[in-house]
Amino acid sequence: MTIYPNLILDALRTVRYPGTGKDLVTMGMVEDDIRIDGNRVSFSLIFPRATDPFIKSVVRASEVAINTYVGAEVEIRGNIAVKTPQGDPAAKEPEKPLPGVKNIIGVSSGKGGVGKSTIACNLAVALAQEGYRVGLLDADIFGPSVPKMFGIEDTQLYTHEVDGKVLIIPAERYGVKILSIGFVVDKDKAVLWRGAMASNALKQLINEADWGELDYFIIDMPPGTSDIHLTLVQTLGITGAIVVTTPQEVALADARKGVSMFLGEHVNVPVLGIVENMSWFTPASHPDEKYYIFGRDGGKHLAETLQVSLLGQIPLVASICQSGDEGKPVTLQNSISGRAFTSLATAVVDAVSRRNATLPPTERVHTHD
Repeated sequence: MTIYPNLILDALRTVRYPGTGKDLVTMGMVEDDIRIDGNRVSFSLIFPRATDPFIKSVVRASEVAINTYVGAEVEIRGNIAVKTPQGDPAAKEPEKPLPGVKNIIGVSSGKGGVGKSTIACNLAVALAQEGYRVGLLDADIFGPSVPKMFGIEDTQLYTHEVDGKVLIIPAERYGVKILSIGFVVDKDKAVLWRGAMASNALKQLINEADWGELDYFIIDMPPGTSDIHLTLVQTLGITGAIVVTTPQEVALADARKGVSMFLGEHVNVPVLGIVENMSWFTPASHPDEKYYIFGRDGGKHLAETLQVSLLGQIPLVASICQSGDEGKPVTLQNSISGRAFTSLATAVVDAVSRRNATLPPTERVHTHD
């Protein structure tokens, strides 16, 4: 068959750019450099920024469209170049992301449902109440809950220019700077992104935001292990990780895997310690009573076995859930739970100080895709 440039353009008119819903040709994203050599076709797509989260998905969609509408025999895979405008300030990734941040702490869990986001949010607020400058990144791309826990679900994000770069301004609540993918997606719909799109979106929240000077940058990681964890350790030198578990045996088994992931030779992030959540149930009307409904001291025993610190045991109190649903972290209250998170913040500060005194700064992980 004979391939013409117009056939290529017609195929690309079926590809929509996710950011606007318009097709690539109408948006002027197709460079006027279409080359045809027999069945081999090559050309360039122009994106506004080198960090555009949709680059890989749009390129792949363009390849599929050409093979579908022009011909399956067209050799297009790997022949689409990506260009950005000259002088694009985002075209060069900063040598050191978050230069004004002293300590980066990842809060992780081996499985969902153990209260990882509750721990991350309340830890951030507790640190801020102690006078530290704190940032919180909701990196749980597919289940962002931080906006709800802070009561800022309807927050509109804005940008401003800093040293010639357009940066996102984090939301701020209870003294904590906050960014979440939940601010830019429909909160009532599932996030259906492939791994590359999610990773690129996360990098933007890190590299293209005005985080400023921070003492602690808390990252609420997704549960388990995923591309997002790899993206984070490739993008940032994480000071240390906190692994959240409950006393249940199934949660402890997954927590053990989580600790192993961070300490593995390919990641090599120090583990600051374990937080045992839902350690016991205490009725609000009987604060001195403890009911070990999920088992007793499982997180404590795991920490001893793995020779890491037990940073805290957080009781299960109804006010924790209520406060999260109302957008007012329980740390703000002078209660059993509030005091537990204050103690946790103190333990984390001490753990970070010991880590920084005994270990060199964590390096970003360098891997080959």
